[in-house]
Amino acid sequence: MSSSEVTSQNVSPIDAVALGRVATDQLEKLLAEATSAVRARVTQDGKIASARMEQEQRATHGLAWLATYVFSVRELVQYADRLSEMGKFSQIEQLIVQIGLGEYVAQILGGIPMSQGEIVRLADLYLPAETEAALRAEPALAELAHEGNTTAARAALADLIRKTHSTGTIGEAGLDETLEAMRTEMHRFVEDKVAPHAHEWHLKNEYIPLDIIAQLAEMGVFGLTIPEDFGGLGLPKEAMCVVTEELSRGYIGVGSLGTRSEIAAELILAGGTDEQKADYLPKIASGEVLPTAVFTEPNTGSDLASLRTRAVKEGDVYKVSGNKTWITHPVRADIMTLLVRTNPDEPGYKGLSILIGEKPRGDDATPFPADGMTGGEIEVLGYRGMKEYEIGFDDFSVPVKNLLGGVEGQGFKQLMTTFESARIQTAARAVGVAQAAMEVGLKYAEERIQFKKPLMAFPRVADKIVMMAVETMIARQITYFAARAKDEGRRTDLEAGMAKLLAARVAWAAADNALQIHGGNGFALEYPVSRILCDARILNIFEGAAEIQAQVIARRLLDERN
Repeated sequence: MSSSEVTSQNVSPIDAVALGRVATDQLEKLLAEATSAVRARVTQDGKIASARMEQEQRATHGLAWLATYVFSVRELVQYADRLSEMGKFSQIEQLIVQIGLGEYVAQILGGIPMSQGEIVRLADLYLPAETEAALRAEPALAELAHEGNTTAARAALADLIRKTHSTGTIGEAGLDETLEAMRTEMHRFVEDKVAPHAHEWHLKNEYIPLDIIAQLAEMGVFGLTIPEDFGGLGLPKEAMCVVTEELSRGYIGVGSLGTRSEIAAELILAGGTDEQKADYLPKIASGEVLPTAVFTEPNTGSDLASLRTRAVKEGDVYKVSGNKTWITHPVRADIMTLLVRTNPDEPGYKGLSILIGEKPRGDDATPFPADGMTGGEIEVLGYRGMKEYEIGFDDFSVPVKNLLGGVEGQGFKQLMTTFESARIQTAARAVGVAQAAMEVGLKYAEERIQFKKPLMAFPRVADKIVMMAVETMIARQITYFAARAKDEGRRTDLEAGMAKLLAARVAWAAADNALQIHGGNGFALEYPVSRILCDARILNIFEGAAEIQAQVIARRLLDERN
């Protein structure tokens, strides 16, 4: 940032990007030291001891959050560098980077919120007081923490937001021309077809209209990342993030329609037989068939090793019996990726397989017109538009040829191949919801007059909008990074998990603050912010609850074999 720009807004002239580069190196060293300190607490005979991991959850989960913050700081610097190369690093992006770096460094030094009431501090990671003192004395970290997220910087960014934005991203996203054009197309579609109706669909608990689904199919949403050989567009995961974010900004249900296709397609592409790929992938890509994932069971949650739904081979079919819960959009689905136990003698994950179960579409009157299949709707606060169900299977038939990959016992390994993409996609959904919260909060803050001036004129209201903009951009950038890494064929379970972990928290914080800006009106069902709050809350739960996500990240960090 040039001194002429910052002084015009009364912002201290610091070179946040240069400081951020130095800070990244120092924070990487801190993370390495913290990892060693926590590892010493949870290993036994050179291996991670599960009992010790559980006993040390605050430290291990805190380590996951520290790693996520270090990742975020690094990607903010990279974001600034990319925009500089593109000639798009204007004052609004400079302020986002400065405030973001300042705030996240300050939180690392002072305490990272894992949730509203759980703050992890460096001492919780068994770091000595000397390390903390030395860290605070580092000039780059000290300057960012003290001069980054200042009152003047927030006021300057709030002023720019008021002058230049009413809808859409605040600041350049750093996309190339193709992806930016795709974002623009999706934005127009959402503004025309989704946003005007989303709240009505939510309040009435109605399905997303089939004509909306047909239009999404026509635009290629369901085949975005499916290879062209199978009728898809063959686009990168980053394109999937852009599309998902924009659709979720309008309504999380619409943004989540593609999740089911993404998971099913990736399962079949990675683990299916040639015949299964040729049969199902073109139908998924075109929207001819709508898939749903049928994994979770009552009383198991994230503990898939305890899964009990059985599939018994009888001739040329499997007979499936058991119960599943929290199944999204099953009534309208044409195929189900069913996680079942095909070998009851194999404990844990080893006896699991995935079946591709076909079924006729149902409706509210007859949700499951299939032999051996019943179900009841689970009424939910938000995340509507597709509907959640508990499903019972009683000798439901699936052809043996629909065993994914044709080999039993591969189900958990096959499912694991989808986790990275699913979590990247969920992070993108969270970014979209955070964006929606910021937009309704900003609109209300500009239009609502109190004490003869708009709410946005009050610093604490403006500060809320500013931090929504900053943290949404941080979540967006680490999500894009995870997507690009996945596109390059790299292992991305760590980055995908961290993107999902942070983005879900950012979405909830943005929704909560947007409702606060609305005051009492935010508690009224007629205001869209009430829906956004409910929609945001689920993001910390599905695709791995925040606690499970932190556990997965921590285990990966602590396992020296990785």
